[in-house]
Amino acid sequence: MSSPQIGDRINNYLLEEQVGQGSFGQVWRARHHMFDKHVAIKVPTDPQYVRNLQREGVAIHGLKHPNIVRAVDLDPYADPPYLIMEYVDGPSLRQVIDANATGLPIPAVVEIMCGLLDALTAAHGSGLIHRDIKPANILIQHPLDQIATVSAKAVKVTDFGLGRTGDMTTVSIMQSGSMLTEDGNDISGTIAYMAPEQKQGGEVDARSDLYSCSIVLFELLMGERPSGTELPGSLRSDVPKSLDETFRRSYTRLDRRLASAQEMLDMIEAGGRQKSPPPIPQAVTPTDAQRVSGRHRCTSCKGVVGGGDQFCIHCGHQIAAEIPRCASCRAFVHSEDLYCIFCGAKLRSEAV
Repeated sequence: MSSPQIGDRINNYLLEEQVGQGSFGQVWRARHHMFDKHVAIKVPTDPQYVRNLQREGVAIHGLKHPNIVRAVDLDPYADPPYLIMEYVDGPSLRQVIDANATGLPIPAVVEIMCGLLDALTAAHGSGLIHRDIKPANILIQHPLDQIATVSAKAVKVTDFGLGRTGDMTTVSIMQSGSMLTEDGNDISGTIAYMAPEQKQGGEVDARSDLYSCSIVLFELLMGERPSGTELPGSLRSDVPKSLDETFRRSYTRLDRRLASAQEMLDMIEAGGRQKSPPPIPQAVTPTDAQRVSGRHRCTSCKGVVGGGDQFCIHCGHQIAAEIPRCASCRAFVHSEDLYCIFCGAKLRSEAV
């Protein structure tokens, strides 16, 4: 099996840069030979991996979801065999966690988990279990240095090469070598995210992916994987009880685990996801009749409000054209504040 090089052409694409290396394959960024279009191309470096490549291509070809990396083309019989996929311009969740050693802001954690669970809800609904959920297989189409403002739409789940429909056991995964870490040195990396029933070689179902998600959730909150039975909230004071409960009910034995990705998603959304702010109305300059001693009237209920108010104290209607938010925790703040009253982050450059 030939080894690809920069400049080689695969299908209609020219290889530009190797962006990933695993135990049995490489991932390349490639550009269309005529158009300004980039894709990611996965190429196996071991003949035994071709079957996984074909399985992954078939699996994701039938999964059309914004949180799942899209398949573009597949040829397992070419030299070299290849799988062409959507190119995600952003870091992996592994890089995000490594760059945030003490954990991410809660809103970012919630958004990332919602994107991940949206993807798994779609995959499980199609009868496909991922079986290898871990930060390296979750891509974030968002700048690494602006991760506090990430949304669920930026999350892209990839690497369905181990995905199975049915009840395959861990034995076949071990034989394929897919339990190796990204650098191929040992098997601890992937095992760390496996559910107990998967480690023991038993049958798995969609709930096994949820166990892996619970470890990802803990790592997003704490910067490290769980090492005991402690809840994230016992170690970090700003963790909502809803996330503690989600972790508790997914990081547990199979018969006590949440039943579905949708159930886990509903728990996170109900307790931790911020609601979108009300639509910003067109700026309206109050007339003299509306002004009352330096105040003016709400354009919705006509109640008297203060000149610096952002929401009407009577009906809750948004009366300011723009509502500033903290760049760190995304909480609403006052335009004159120097520091966020929720997380303490500096809001303006003149703050000292």
